[in-house]
Amino acid sequence: MLLRSSTPIPGASESLTYLQKHKIPFILLTNGGGKTEKTRVDDINQKLSLPDDLKIDVSQIIQSHTPISEYATSHGVPSYKHSTVLVAGGDYNKCREVAEMYGFTNVITPGDIYTAYPDIAPFSSNFTEYYSQFARPLPRPINPEDPENSLKIDAVFVFSDPRDWGLDVQLLLDIMLSREGIVGTYSSKNGKNDLENYGYQSDGQPPLYYSNPDLLWASAYPLSRLGQGGFREALDGVWKAVTKSACGKEIEMKRTIIGKPHQLTYEYAEKILMKHREQGWGKDVQESTPLKKVYMIGDNPESDIMGANNYKSQVGAEWISLLTKTGVFRAREGEKPMIEPKAIVDDVREGVRLALKQNRWGGDID
Repeated sequence: MLLRSSTPIPGASESLTYLQKHKIPFILLTNGGGKTEKTRVDDINQKLSLPDDLKIDVSQIIQSHTPISEYATSHGVPSYKHSTVLVAGGDYNKCREVAEMYGFTNVITPGDIYTAYPDIAPFSSNFTEYYSQFARPLPRPINPEDPENSLKIDAVFVFSDPRDWGLDVQLLLDIMLSREGIVGTYSSKNGKNDLENYGYQSDGQPPLYYSNPDLLWASAYPLSRLGQGGFREALDGVWKAVTKSACGKEIEMKRTIIGKPHQLTYEYAEKILMKHREQGWGKDVQESTPLKKVYMIGDNPESDIMGANNYKSQVGAEWISLLTKTGVFRAREGEKPMIEPKAIVDDVREGVRLALKQNRWGGDID
């Protein structure tokens, strides 16, 4: 909506500058990730050439995995602050760095496991040198014969699109078939037809979280590219094939999906937006003038628009979806979006203008 690959969308800079200058509360809600929020904000400020006194702040950006930060608090939902968590996806060590910035204290990556045990993914040898640049020693060895002292995964987070799908599919499959998340084990409950869900994911396996559901995303290439949702579908397909071969029935993998269009992400976004509203306008205004409307301007019908249309506001606000023609949806001749927005606009500038006009704002974007 603001950038296409690294190229600014026309009107994006002027729109953010106007909102900042007039202290109109807004946040940037993206399904992108794989880097810290500060890195993302610095990149946006630089590429959009925002004036120094009107640059956006880290608190105004919510990436796909930002809500996961709440799982790293000591009073989390639940808390995995001191648990052993596997973080997958992204370039090099960046996603581990994000997780540690959130407060997770024991983070491992698929590259750590592969470097210690290359036999876990025989066809990942082309990545050996790559992993050696950031892999860390494992907190425990893989030793299923001594489970009390073996590597055990308590939660799995996919923070960004994996770069080595083969390794990550194999490793996540192993963990979801394991006993209690102990790497290298296989649960004796798997495939038992007298157990609920044929025994799958019922033996203390760790929860699996995806931070981004997008099947496709708009890059510099003229056609949309596969996103983290493509990796999820690949793992789901392998999981169903493996479970069917064992019990004759395709089993759905249990997992939690965060990011647009899911309720949890919009709840988090609304909470952050309310904080900005109070900081900018004061607590008295926040209490005397409740939030009534939120305009969700986005370019992806199946994330931005669906999320806004389906969101059940926690403060009773109306979420209004505006679809731009500058991303996944291009408005080719005769094309209609799969999810109907409240309005279709050319770009983010026209979306902001429409919101201002509908609320009788006495001004316009340059």
